[in-house]
Amino acid sequence: MSDIQIGGLVPFTTIDYPGKLAAVLFLRGCPLRCAYCSNRHLLNVGDGEYDPKKVFEWLESRVGKLEAVVFSGGEALMQGDALIEYMQRVRDLGFSVGLHTNGFYPETLMRATPVVDWIGLDFKATRARYAELTGNTIAYERMMDSLAAWQDTGKDMEVRITCDPRFISKEDLAEIINLLAARNVSKIAIQKYVPHFDDEKDKTTADMREQFFNDTVLRAKINAMFKSVIWRE
Repeated sequence: MSDIQIGGLVPFTTIDYPGKLAAVLFLRGCPLRCAYCSNRHLLNVGDGEYDPKKVFEWLESRVGKLEAVVFSGGEALMQGDALIEYMQRVRDLGFSVGLHTNGFYPETLMRATPVVDWIGLDFKATRARYAELTGNTIAYERMMDSLAAWQDTGKDMEVRITCDPRFISKEDLAEIINLLAARNVSKIAIQKYVPHFDDEKDKTTADMREQFFNDTVLRAKINAMFKSVIWRE
């Protein structure tokens, strides 16, 4: 069994893999330092709180009860071949395999393609503001490479945009949406920013966070542009 580092586990969810009952494994380590990160305890690589062998044994007991296992983080792909081996063993149990990713490792994502059925890809901001949000100057280009590479596989995906008003305006959201539509992305999710660790100097208000969801004209425009739009409030 590969020695992946699991820092969290959700035993049952209906929202993390579209249309399937799933468990979620949260892996440690992430190359980004996003201002709104809600899993800061998972950012650094280190010993996980969950024994991968015991988690696998637990998954064996869930065969026939769950339909999918989603690997999240942190950034799960940071664990490279150890992750891919673990995914393969999970898939061999009969589960569909999902991945939540920030797209920072397009080469690893391609190596994982045979064992991953669906991804949720985070599109965090416009190119102009990506480094400010993520603390990384090459994250945007890597995410775009991952988007293009996964689209080439023809497998299912969802592109997710978290609307933190400190880093995304409605004009920025329109720019991102137009780019995704031009690249023939068919399924997106617009997610409300939840201030888990809102900086004192950059507080957001409820009205600021809800502006994207209360604009009926904007919502109608976006809904008309894609096959599937999920508004996660």
